[in-house]
Amino acid sequence: MSATLAASAPRRRPWLAYALVTVVLWGVWGALSPLSAAHGFPDTLVYVVWALTMLPPALYILWRGGWQLERSPRAVVYGLTIGLLGAGGQMLLFHTLTIGPAYFVFPIISLSPVVTIALSFVLLRERTGWQGTLGIVLALVALPMLDLSFGRGAGGGLGWFVQSLLIMLAWGVQAFFMKLANDSVRADSIFAYMTLGALLLAPVALWMTDFDQPINTGPTGPWLAAGIQVLNAIGALTLVFAFRYGKAMVVAPLSNAGAPLVTAALALLFAGVVPGPLKAAGLVLALIASLLLVLEPERPADAPLS
Repeated sequence: MSATLAASAPRRRPWLAYALVTVVLWGVWGALSPLSAAHGFPDTLVYVVWALTMLPPALYILWRGGWQLERSPRAVVYGLTIGLLGAGGQMLLFHTLTIGPAYFVFPIISLSPVVTIALSFVLLRERTGWQGTLGIVLALVALPMLDLSFGRGAGGGLGWFVQSLLIMLAWGVQAFFMKLANDSVRADSIFAYMTLGALLLAPVALWMTDFDQPINTGPTGPWLAAGIQVLNAIGALTLVFAFRYGKAMVVAPLSNAGAPLVTAALALLFAGVVPGPLKAAGLVLALIASLLLVLEPERPADAPLS
């Protein structure tokens, strides 16, 4: 009798709590992130500040784990691969936006969950029910609509298109490796090496910075950037745990589709910014997709690969 009740009881879903925290933090970060450039603090220096804000959560999670940093080759390679793929994609994005139109670059990049889902389906044999599948499809349809950003871009040549595809590939593979690493490496070690990977590229960001232009070094410069970017850093940490407990093919589209919903809600609430028809449709699809992914029933773990 007790065994029957235990089998019928709902399974805990810790991945969902971590994923929703990531969605909220990244949504608020997305709403606030334009403030740095608006106050005269360049994006390349924002990257340096972001890399530094990764340190406090990395040190905290290592402290919580008793400072047990794994030093095996697998842990180092997985962690640095995840960190360098994410940070390298961000660095490449800086250059891509100087040669290509943002309204084409961002929709391409937003499709990175396609890469994650494909790799997880083929290599990890992850599966989901019809509800989760519908949520994934709607999220992938909504993401390019959400990221239509009609900013300035030179649009000369097709180099920006190739670079956009490389960023999409890098971030999609990063999410896959985040799930793969969690099967054999502690989450605190993964995030510590992610932080190291981000810091390793900080000198490149400094080299890319045009120090001849006026740079705001006051409270609304690096300090404002730090307050904003720490939201991204903590969200990255909770994302690692979301991938640890949840399926990559569900976590990736949920986090990518949910965060813009929070950003849009904050923009509407505080700035009165009303999205256009296309973006509004994308928000509706993203909301439906997020609900489907959140409410997707848990299924027993798939059989391990033979």
